[in-house]
Amino acid sequence: MKRKKRKDDVYALGQYISMSAHKARRVIDQIRGRSYEETLMILELMPYRACYPIFKLIYSAASNTSHKKGFNKADLIIFKAEVNKGTNMKKLKPQARGRNYQIKRPTCNITIVLKDINYYGNIEE
Repeated sequence: MKRKKRKDDVYALGQYISMSAHKARRVIDQIRGRSYEETLMILELMPYRACYPIFKLIYSAASNTSHKKGFNKADLIIFKAEVNKGTNMKKLKPQARGRNYQIKRPTCNITIVLKDINYYGNIEE
């Protein structure tokens, strides 16, 4: 069942990022449901290599919200963050006796959805 796009959702999608989905998921699980500013602080201080592409995606999604919807960046939360396995990049490495060895580099696709907290407050009033 496909979820419909809402008016207050803003997406950022990173495809074919060269790291395994398991390593990226370890970072995504730490930031899901947090505010935008708190997420940026966490990602700057975490020692993992996966933090930089996720940081860029969240920053891009926040820029999309402020440009397209006019939301304030301080009121944003990470509503949905998911990591899916992408395709494997395949390379050939030469081996002994003229043979080759296949190297498989995993990739992942990361989806970030941001929502504005104040949007719900206006609906309830």
